[in-house]
Amino acid sequence: MTAAPGGDDGHAGRVNPRPSREELAAAADRTLPDVIAPGLDVLFVGINPGLWSAATGWHFARPGNRFWPALHRGGFTPRLLHPSEQDELPGPGLGITNLVDRASARADELTPAELVTGAQTLATKVARHRPRWVAVVGVTAYRIGFARPKAGFGPQPEPLAGARLWVLPNPSGLNAHFTPQTLGAAFAELRQATLPG
Repeated sequence: MTAAPGGDDGHAGRVNPRPSREELAAAADRTLPDVIAPGLDVLFVGINPGLWSAATGWHFARPGNRFWPALHRGGFTPRLLHPSEQDELPGPGLGITNLVDRASARADELTPAELVTGAQTLATKVARHRPRWVAVVGVTAYRIGFARPKAGFGPQPEPLAGARLWVLPNPSGLNAHFTPQTLGAAFAELRQATLPG
């Protein structure tokens, strides 16, 4: 294990496992357990686990993925959490799942049929756990999986199994359309919507 790439990540003394090339290759098609509990305020839905996440066992774990900073910038967490602290999320009413369970190097390796099946599986999961809000992080995957080709970011008109539905930008470092600041602002809009009153 080595220190997180890029120097100090705000987590003094924490080490990041840096998977080897072989470990990353072996992580293809692996699945990650959900971070979920009944009655969450927001269930965040990734597209599918990347190889780094599948190799480490942590959602949004690849260095450069901006999910955790956006969660903090958006006001959902009082401090920046490390991916290894994902099990702390249900305490403040947050959770993570994926539209498609199997890990891949890139989200564009998924087929439209997998995204459609994933949307149906997600609806069943939401009906069972009853979060107040479901936030899909990735508009293209949402459009395909839910057959909403013109959907945009923000609140969606239709609920999902009784939960309000919101679409956020993909926090992957590959999504150059959003800076850390604009991504944080998008998360903050959802945070404001989830506040009572």
